[in-house]
Amino acid sequence: MLDALEWLFYTAPNLLVGQLDSYWLSRGWKPVILGSDLLVYMLILAGAIWINVARKREYWRVAYRQVIARRMPMICFGLLCCYALVGMLDTLHFRRVSNENPTGGNIESLLDVLCDPLVRRTEKTYSAPFATRAFSKETILLPDGTQVREFPPLDHAGSHLADRDDTSADIRERILKGLLWGLFAGVLFTGLSVLPAFVWPMEAADDPIRKRRARIVRGLWIGGFLTFVSLCVAEAIILSKGYHIFGTDKTGQDVFYLALKGARTGLVIGTLTTLIVTPFAILFGVLAGYMGGRVDDLIQYVYTTLSSIPDILLIAAAMIILQVGLRDEETAVSADRRLVYLCFIMGITSWTGLCRLIRAEVLKLREVEFVQAADAFGIGRMQIMARHLVPNVMHLVLISVVLQFSGLVLAEAVLAYVGIGVDPSMQSWGNMINQARLELARDPVVWWSLLAAFVFMLGLVLPANLFGDAVRDALDPRLRTR
Repeated sequence: MLDALEWLFYTAPNLLVGQLDSYWLSRGWKPVILGSDLLVYMLILAGAIWINVARKREYWRVAYRQVIARRMPMICFGLLCCYALVGMLDTLHFRRVSNENPTGGNIESLLDVLCDPLVRRTEKTYSAPFATRAFSKETILLPDGTQVREFPPLDHAGSHLADRDDTSADIRERILKGLLWGLFAGVLFTGLSVLPAFVWPMEAADDPIRKRRARIVRGLWIGGFLTFVSLCVAEAIILSKGYHIFGTDKTGQDVFYLALKGARTGLVIGTLTTLIVTPFAILFGVLAGYMGGRVDDLIQYVYTTLSSIPDILLIAAAMIILQVGLRDEETAVSADRRLVYLCFIMGITSWTGLCRLIRAEVLKLREVEFVQAADAFGIGRMQIMARHLVPNVMHLVLISVVLQFSGLVLAEAVLAYVGIGVDPSMQSWGNMINQARLELARDPVVWWSLLAAFVFMLGLVLPANLFGDAVRDALDPRLRTR
């Protein structure tokens, strides 16, 4: 079965791409589809299908209107979309090919191309945020032949300055320039967001003026959020051209770039593992709660047994077994397979808690009047479970999924700490924290890798929790009063 999955996710997609080698050679690049890339594409397709189905049902339309009416959840959703955009840019992989090298070079992503200045601007070793000199003293040979111990200037950061020790004026100038560019883009986006309120025809309404005003206010909120994003992007681009915003790591790589690369790993582990968990939990939880009897006893036995095994031990044992032979492959492919294996293993070990919650809720729901009435009218059990039970446990599923997503993103750091997480060659926030564990023992302390991982993880986990609470409130039948 494992060989079949590897052929489906790795061999078959690249065989299809290989049929057009001459075409890619003329373009100078050749797409590469990794296993996690294919899973992400399948996730996007499944999400589009679900949205198309949900928009036709009043239950989901009412929940959608309740969520978009709240400003904080929509701001959080916008932040999640920014992370998703970064992760998607890092999912589009390719190789550069030429007549001299038709097989292609190393695997790159579109994010690597956009961040090429950060990739090329590597230093010798550590440097602090916005520093223009190295973090540690080195022996430097002066022109007169004497040797001194001092902090040497960095190769790239601050190389445009005449005086490396006077950076305050240049940083202020760059911040002001980024502010102006961000505001210019924000005003443009705000105008485009408000424009539909004046261009689109108004539907028949009792108070068209109030409705138009509501559209304008909504456009201003969207424009305000896009202005904030534009300011952050403009400041990051302009400041990173002259400095290392979060410093550099031991190998001299820009920490800001490494933190951006870690976004895809966190999203893949959080979303793919959650999608593996959810179907198992819903299926077995509803079956156990509604069917009862031997079915309930068997499912309880399975998830009780799995719950009694420590997750870390089970994940470690499975990863040791599955990663045999990965060293013989290219580093990027081997790291990606290890990531896919980790998602499947964490999914298998994480569905038991949600299954127990759903079972308990279904035990209560099967006694209520509408389920009893459906059973009395002779409706089949499968139809009752699909139409009456599953929609009434979706609020539990969604809040558990969002909390589990956050927990899985954070758990990746723990797994990297014990050496069973993603491959060390793959950029992730967990690997950054694991590296920072050793750097904090230095004197002086190298703290910026830990800070960058903390900021980016907080920016993903906190909005996910707030948005999940809003979705839960909209879908919980007990909280819906209108």
